[in-house]
Parts: sequence; structure tokens; C-alpha cells
Amino acid sequence: MRWRATLAAVEQPTQGPRRPEHHLEEEPIGFVGLGVMGRPMALNLVLAGLPVLVWTRTTAKTEPLRAAGAEVAAEVDEVFERARTVILMLADADAVDTVLDRSGPAFSRRVAGRVIVPMGTTSPTWSEQLGASIRAAGGRHVEAPVSGSRVPAENGRLVAMVAGDRSAVPSVMSLIAPLCAQVVDCGLAPQALTTKLAVNLFLITMVAGLAESYHFAVQHGIDLEAFRAVLDAGPMASEVSRIKLAKLAQRDFAVQAAIADVHYNSRLVSEEARRHRVAAPLLDVARGLFGETEDLGLGRADMAAVVAALERRTAGLGSAPAAPRPAAPTSKGPPPDGERA
Repeated sequence: MRWRATLAAVEQPTQGPRRPEHHLEEEPIGFVGLGVMGRPMALNLVLAGLPVLVWTRTTAKTEPLRAAGAEVAAEVDEVFERARTVILMLADADAVDTVLDRSGPAFSRRVAGRVIVPMGTTSPTWSEQLGASIRAAGGRHVEAPVSGSRVPAENGRLVAMVAGDRSAVPSVMSLIAPLCAQVVDCGLAPQALTTKLAVNLFLITMVAGLAESYHFAVQHGIDLEAFRAVLDAGPMASEVSRIKLAKLAQRDFAVQAAIADVHYNSRLVSEEARRHRVAAPLLDVARGLFGETEDLGLGRADMAAVVAALERRTAGLGSAPAAPRPAAPTSKGPPPDGERA
């Protein structure tokens, strides 16, 4: 039987994030991974009045959380010892496996009697297997990937997709409410991650198309202010298109969703499409463009910097000179989607 997704709308009050129910006040919520997304997400839980225990390998990243009232664990084991619900906002499946010690002796100890909530984007097949391993060890698994980048994470306006052990899903949905504009119950794992990949396919191809449209306008000498005004006022406009178009116009590629992260996500979508023999030609083209952009040294730049790959291709055709290549960020920055353990 196909599970019908249900929608839980979470409208945040103007005075700040809403406080979810948390009956075991003495037990903190564990949060592991304080990267581009993880840090503002953990902070919003703290600002909602929840007791939060954080851990990350880079100690300096914990200071804003400590200042806001979060506890900081000395070691990752402390998180699993003290928290019955542990959120993992990590870079990829390998990072999650490392934190859980999935192949080692600590795995059962870390997950037994706990609800493990990975919120990063990973392969649906891997998530399904992880859930089986956690259940076999006496724990519960709820996948909760989010749609949105750094700014929605900071504003508590992410959209979460939740799936997994049905006894744990309602409490997880309530718990992550301060992070989200909406929370969608997708049923059983890995339906939340499969939904996330479908959403990412649209986002990835949309931003690549927007960059190509902007590049076309630049190369034809169109009045860019008029171009922006038309797109921003038209039926295709969205929060994403307005933000990314402004970044393109200003050559501002400070990271919101990094090129390396987008390339990684496009690979996940492509692999899932191949696994199920689904054609995804637009995604294949966009994946190539984001890969080319990463090869230009722009992996830590925002995904709008994909325009650099288009500029290089145009320059190779011998047409008008390409616009200046966006500067690579001066610091390496956090790894994609969270923190790599």
C-alpha cells in the first residue's frame, strides 16, 4: 500500500520560533554537526527554549551555541549517553556512519533506546539500510531531510520531509518545528529522502536554467535591470529565483548552497534515477555544469556561480569575452550539507 503523505503546517509566531512539546526537560536534545546548515538549525532549537547538547569536531563552531545557552559535549559519546533523541546534520553517509561507529563496537551502545534523526541528504537506499541497522540494535530511525539553504535555516523557514519509525515520527515532527515553515510526513523511510531528491532535481535544474538565462542576457547586451524586473514580476518568480538572480547580477557568490554540495546532491539524484531506470536528461546536463564549476575551484562558492561554467563554454566558442570569473572563497569553509566527521 502506498503511504499518502500528510502535511503539517508550522507557522512561526512573529516573536520567535515556537516551542515544541518536550516532556523530558532534564534530557537534552542531541545535535551533531555545526556546518553551514547545522549551526543555525541547532541555534533555533536553543532559541525555542529546548535543552540542546551539541558536538562538533571544530570546537570554535560551538561558541555561538554555548553563548545562546546550549551545552557543549566534550566527546561525541556524551551526546549519545545523555540524549534520547539525537539529530545528525552531517555532510554525507560516511560522516553519519563514522559518528554512529556503524561498523564498530560503539554502534549498539549509541543507538539502543534512542531516536536517531539524520537530517542531511543521503542515498535513500543507504538510509533504508541504516534504519534496519538501528532497529536491529534496539533504536528507532527517522529520516528528516530539509529543503532550503543557509538563509531559510537561519530564519527557521526550512521545509522538512519526515519518514521512518511511526512511533517516533510525531515527536520528531514536533521537535523540529522551530526549524521549519512546514513539516511533511512522507510515511515510511526512505520516502522522505526520495521526496527530497525529487525536490532537489527541480532546484538544481531551475538554478542552472536561471544562470543560463542570465548568461544569455549578458551576452546579448540586454538591459539587466529590465531583465530582472521582468523575471521578478512574472509568474516564474520565486524566493529562490529572486535571491539567485540578485547574486548573479552582483557577482556575489558568498555561499548559501555550495557548488560542491549541489554537485554531490545531483550525483545522488542521478544514481537514484539510474537505479530505477528513470530518464533524467535535464539533471544530467546540470550535473555536468556544476561539476565543471567545481573543477574551476569554485566548490565553496554559492550554486549561482554555475554561471562560470557557462561563461567558460561561451569563451570556448570564440564569442564575446566572458565576464570575470567569480573569485574563489578565501577560506575553505565547511563541507557540504553539514560537518564531516
